[in-house]
Amino acid sequence: MSTQSAEWITASRVLRRSGFGARGSEIDSAASAWDPSAYVSSMLSTDFTKDSGVLATPMPKLDLPDRPEASDKPGLRRYANKARDQRRELTHWWIRRMVAAEHPANEKLTLLWHNHFATSTAKVGTAQSMANQNQKLRELCLGDFRSLAHAMLTDAAMIYWLDGHQNKAGSANENLAREFLELFALGHGNGYSEKDVREGARALTGWTVPKRVETKLVADRHDDSIKTVLGTTGKIGVDEFCDIVLAQPGSAHHIANRLWQQLASNDLPSDATLQRLLKAYGSNRDLRGLTTAILTDPDFLENSASVVSSPTDWLIGLLRAVQAPMDDGRIKTVARTLEALGQLPFYPPDVGGWPRGQAWLSSSAVNIRLRTANEVVMNGDISLVDESAINDRIDAAGYLFGIGAWSDRSANVLKRLRTDPTALVAAAVNTPEYLTS
Repeated sequence: MSTQSAEWITASRVLRRSGFGARGSEIDSAASAWDPSAYVSSMLSTDFTKDSGVLATPMPKLDLPDRPEASDKPGLRRYANKARDQRRELTHWWIRRMVAAEHPANEKLTLLWHNHFATSTAKVGTAQSMANQNQKLRELCLGDFRSLAHAMLTDAAMIYWLDGHQNKAGSANENLAREFLELFALGHGNGYSEKDVREGARALTGWTVPKRVETKLVADRHDDSIKTVLGTTGKIGVDEFCDIVLAQPGSAHHIANRLWQQLASNDLPSDATLQRLLKAYGSNRDLRGLTTAILTDPDFLENSASVVSSPTDWLIGLLRAVQAPMDDGRIKTVARTLEALGQLPFYPPDVGGWPRGQAWLSSSAVNIRLRTANEVVMNGDISLVDESAINDRIDAAGYLFGIGAWSDRSANVLKRLRTDPTALVAAAVNTPEYLTS
């Protein structure tokens, strides 16, 4: 049951995949003179630092005093409580920012790259360190991948998360080198050996993380001897290691595939699509070009919804659509819900990041989503649906959430709820049409 034009539905998919949901009025504006390339180029060229919602949600101050001596038990308890409160405050801040952003593409990309370079506060512990990493992802996600990858290799949260601070000459810790090769830059088994991992670990020796916030390369801890990584021999440190790995042909393929699967489809791109993406990525490793290519590729634009929305996409999109008030009580509820659904920002389960696809449609999540949707809708603005004629309410709910067509099955379920706008809207965000994009 289609209620909108093909152009409107395509525009909706671009907006939903590049942000968190999309309201009908936003899609109307984009679809009025629909030109995917012009729209995406304009969207990604936005000065996100001047976004009114971003300006209204500044990063909290996260100054943590020096850790007390082990003998100061009361002081240690106060320190631990303050660190815990700051971790919670940081998570709440990012949730608020995702909801508030007028142009959410930058926040969405920050979340996607947070998932790629997955780092968890659960181990890092220091909110300021995680905040610093978060800002690097935000500032570099539309630049060149080399700058982003190098920033992560030398990032305090990442180094601590993967035990890089324990990596020193004569006692190399392989975690960071291994994950950089396997997950972040090349892909599992993609042309590197265990020797490359060991040599890469030696290249990354010497980095320390004072107070878990800043990084410092200590010369006495760094292995400055000759190394061979992926066929290149020399005095290799972090700069050279990064360049050597990214120069491998498989690196561009890995990055293009990973971003495609986060933005466009749960499946890998076709060979023809991959070649288009690689051309856009180019020798400069252009992330803006790659992101643009994904969001304007025919295989993305011409296919139906094929990405299962993550819990964050699902809930932030709902909050934005009904303009739910984001007071302290609501933020706490949202954070608890995302934790229960398995995707609390700053807390990926492991270095591989969060799962994707059908994993988000577990039976255990159904009741949580239904209960949450009812609570949010009851406190939000659904006047668009409430004030519509009964026979128009299903279409109005679709417009509210950027859904331009309902399946017969969804339409039949929603018809039974037309006399109860709250129940109708809560059900609408639990249909396949809203759960995928």
